[in-house]
Amino acid sequence: MPELPDVTVYIDALNERVLNQTIQKIRIGSPFVLRSFDPPISAAEGKKILAVRRLGKRIVFALEGDLFLIVHLMIAGRFHWKPKGAKIARKYGQAALDFSNGTLLLTEAGTKKRASIHLVRGEAAIKDHDPGGLEVLDATLAEFYERLVRENHTLKRSLTDPHLFSGIGNAYSDEILHRARLSPIRLTRQMSDAEIERLYRAVRESLTEWVEHLRRERGAGFPEKVTAFRPDMAVHGKYRKPCPVCGSPVQRIVHAENETNYCAKCQTGGKLLADRSLSRLLKEDWPRTLEEMEEGRKVRSDY
Repeated sequence: MPELPDVTVYIDALNERVLNQTIQKIRIGSPFVLRSFDPPISAAEGKKILAVRRLGKRIVFALEGDLFLIVHLMIAGRFHWKPKGAKIARKYGQAALDFSNGTLLLTEAGTKKRASIHLVRGEAAIKDHDPGGLEVLDATLAEFYERLVRENHTLKRSLTDPHLFSGIGNAYSDEILHRARLSPIRLTRQMSDAEIERLYRAVRESLTEWVEHLRRERGAGFPEKVTAFRPDMAVHGKYRKPCPVCGSPVQRIVHAENETNYCAKCQTGGKLLADRSLSRLLKEDWPRTLEEMEEGRKVRSDY
């Protein structure tokens, strides 16, 4: 799923191409992608794009007439910038926004169609799509501390809960926890002040460095290689490969649709996270599906 660094770079590229451009036509390739009906999607046609901004992992196009087009790419949704009038692919094509200078295509691989488009009117309507997570790059240590210990969850769960923190998902949470040398199943209310400060710095450093890395990779082009699995990542997607810090094989926790990668030597004191107590903890504290993780459905525990 595109997370804060990926969405930020998408917005950079979109601002270069569609800011102050008029949407000439919106073509919907799949009826499942459009999740709103009032105002009708046709109301966005003929409107100029005044701003493009991030809302968690969503991308918001602010249009004339107090309209806002909200796109959530979810797991497999991707944007592509093509010559004007480009066709919507039959298998993966979801929608197209036509401009005088090109066409923005929305595609989604896979059989589960999770990407969504909403058209809403007024700033107040945007709040219905805002999970309310803390923007960590703008937050103080005190604000981060308060949000982290607000509920007693595993670190993995807390970092990926969009109601708690904005824009962090499965991939970058693995990288953050590895940098912070913290176990993904460490409970937030059991952490020391020093550990919380270390995590705060790891979040900010990781996200900032990845934004800069992806910007360099993009150059002046449009980001076409948006993926959760990158060669330069330390542990995410690197199961059984050597940790870049200590050389130990990267381990993983698999729970329902979710996989977490970690280094046992760097993060858990050499302990492999696979026992009956872990299974109970995952059942109580971790979402079972990617939708649950993204929507931040509340899972209550006694821990």
